[in-house]
Amino acid sequence: MKETKYLSIAQVAKILGVSRIAIYKRVKKGKIKAIRIGKAFAIPEEFIEKYFADVKGTPLKKGEKEEIEKAVKKTIADYGEVLKRLGNE
Repeated sequence: MKETKYLSIAQVAKILGVSRIAIYKRVKKGKIKAIRIGKAFAIPEEFIEKYFADVKGTPLKKGEKEEIEKAVKKTIADYGEVLKRLGNE
């Protein structure tokens, strides 16, 4: 039988690049499954593996893609000359 490894909220926050509070809120809402050990929470290591598998394999939705394209066009319109100059440095 495989032994389950656990991570602390701080460790998960560091790996995902978010605050500890954000992870704690997700645990409280049930979005991240965790077990309680005293006052602390332990998150199974499989969560990280599943999270990155989900993120990596998820294609953009039509609305998301359009929103990104709109933001890129606006950025180029607003900062196009500056971006060109930065690219030449």
